[in-house]
Amino acid sequence: MSIRLLAKELYRLQQEVGKLARELEETPFDQSEHLQARLRALRAERDRLRRLLDGQKDAPSKPRA
Repeated sequence: MSIRLLAKELYRLQQEVGKLARELEETPFDQSEHLQARLRALRAERDRLRRLLDGQKDAPSKPRA
């Protein structure tokens, strides 16, 4: 997957995490279990993608022959 596609997906996940976090703040505690689980999963995916993207940015490119 290209860096550009990873960056787009990371941005989308960041937006979704923010939206879900705001929604969770407005949800009564006794009804928030499903949202909390979804938010944990989204944050884990976002963090995984961020690490992947950081690794690709830091990786040296192949030397040209």
